[in-house]
Amino acid sequence: MDTPNRTQKKVTLLVMAAGMGSRYGGIKQIDGFGPSGETIMDYSLFDAVRAGFTKVVFIVRDEILETVKEKFLPKLQGKVAVEFVVQSIDKLIPASYDITERTKPWGTGHALLCAKDVIQEPFVAINADDFYGKEAFASVAHYFKNDTTGAHAMVGFTLSNVLSEHGSVSRGVGEQDAEGYLQSVVERTTIVTEQGKVISKEASGDRVLDPSAPTSMNFWGFHPSVFALASSMFDDFLKENHQNLKSEFYIPLIVNELIHRGLGKVKVLGGGNIWFGVTYKEDKEEVSSKIRALIAKGEYPEKLW
Repeated sequence: MDTPNRTQKKVTLLVMAAGMGSRYGGIKQIDGFGPSGETIMDYSLFDAVRAGFTKVVFIVRDEILETVKEKFLPKLQGKVAVEFVVQSIDKLIPASYDITERTKPWGTGHALLCAKDVIQEPFVAINADDFYGKEAFASVAHYFKNDTTGAHAMVGFTLSNVLSEHGSVSRGVGEQDAEGYLQSVVERTTIVTEQGKVISKEASGDRVLDPSAPTSMNFWGFHPSVFALASSMFDDFLKENHQNLKSEFYIPLIVNELIHRGLGKVKVLGGGNIWFGVTYKEDKEEVSSKIRALIAKGEYPEKLW
């Protein structure tokens, strides 16, 4: 693999790997799926390096920090700069809030904020346990290296292509305008397929969704200016929700606020041609099979590193 040219524009990959994996029944971020035991993260890192990303920031829980370092530092040495940030439950939380009973992280928006001190350049935030494909990384890297508008970005995936046969999933379902800019994105936390329809199960009743809607798989491209808005919003979120043990601060909340307040635009990018991920244990064999098929097509070497 070629080492990126250090004179090019810098783009950082922020890998959100602090999730609990409660539905999977294990630590899916470091589970092996490839023929040589590669994690899904390995493929994202491989794609990011060959697309020209210059730094990787891992957001992890403290209990997997050393394991992640051991697994990935040797592979990335000499290819990109690397940072590790722990997303702890008390990080960025005022001492006046009693959060002693909380057991899960505060969500993807909080993960993003945990990295604000180590990112000063355009960056891409992804989930550690989603396989996005090389076109997604190439698309957003090209965008940031050539964009003159200052807009943020989202790689859009078709909703019907990013569901699971094994249970409900959470997805950020979007709408875009005629110029390809995002108008809104709503985190639908319980999406299922029933009788050929894509349904969002909500407190107010079932909502039928457009299966062709551009969907966020948490593949976001941001300029570092997003941190100021996210910090302000997280402060407000905590005032309302610090006693709610299950409340989460999602990236789509930040994006919607940014759009609706006219603080920036979000370009919907192509490149979301392939996606698969692991939510349930039953997803593992299917993911491994899809990776083997991509290797057979020559998309990836059998041994990545």
